Amino acid sequence: MKNSQIKRSQARGFTQLPWLKSYHSFSFGDYYDPNQMQFSVLRVINDDIIAPQQGFGMHPHRNMEIVTYMLAGEIHHKDSTGQSGVIRAGDVQHMTAGRGIMHSEMSATEIETHLLQIWMLPNAENLAPSYAQRHYSTAQKQNQWCLIADPYGQNDALKIAQHAFVYASVLSTSTTLDYPVAVNRSVYVHVAKGEVSINGESLHTGDAWMAEGAGEVNVIANQVSEVLLFDLP
Repeated sequence: MKNSQIKRSQARGFTQLPWLKSYHSFSFGDYYDPNQMQFSVLRVINDDIIAPQQGFGMHPHRNMEIVTYMLAGEIHHKDSTGQSGVIRAGDVQHMTAGRGIMHSEMSATEIETHLLQIWMLPNAENLAPSYAQRHYSTAQKQNQWCLIADPYGQNDALKIAQHAFVYASVLSTSTTLDYPVAVNRSVYVHVAKGEVSINGESLHTGDAWMAEGAGEVNVIANQVSEVLLFDLP
C-alpha cells in the first residue's frame, strides 16, 4: 500500500456549543483546512456529543450520502419525505440527500448522545431523496467485519449511491482482523473507541489511518475497541 497516513484525534477541528461538542475529521463549518477537505469520496466524519433533549433543528442537505452511526443514546429523526423515528445505539441510518431533503435530529434521552455523522459524495447528482435505518448488534460486529453500507444492499447492508463499502467491528482485546484492499481502491479506518494497532502503528479513540492501493490492512486490538473501515474508490 502507498501514501499511508495517520490523522490524530487532537488534529481534528472542534466546534463547541452549549449543547454540542463536535470533532471534525475534515473541513466543516467554521473549521477549514485546505489539506483536510476529503479522502477519496469521504467528505465528513463528525464525532458528535449532544446534550440531553437537544440537537439539530430542521436543516437542508443536497447531493450527499449521509450515514449516521450511533454509539450511545438516542436521536429522534424527522425529515421532509415524511420519515420519522428513533435511532438508538447500535443503529445505523442512511439518507440520500439527492435533489434536496430537510431533516432534524434531536436527542431523545436524558443522557448524552454520541454519534458519528458521515458524509460521502454520491456517484450521481440530484437523485431522489431516500431514508433507511438498520440495527447491527454487537454480536454481528464482534471480532469480524460487519458490512453496514454498500452500493448493492447485500447482506442486509444499507444501500448507498456510491461505490463504497463501510464496515464496523467491535474488537475484544488482542483480536486481530485483516482486510484486503484491491488495486485502485483506498482505505480509511476510524477508531470510534479504544486503542488498536494498524499495520504496526498505534491508534487511539478519534484517530484515523488511511492508505491507497493494493495491500492488506492489519488491525490488532490493544484493548476493547470499536472501529469503522471505509473501502473507497
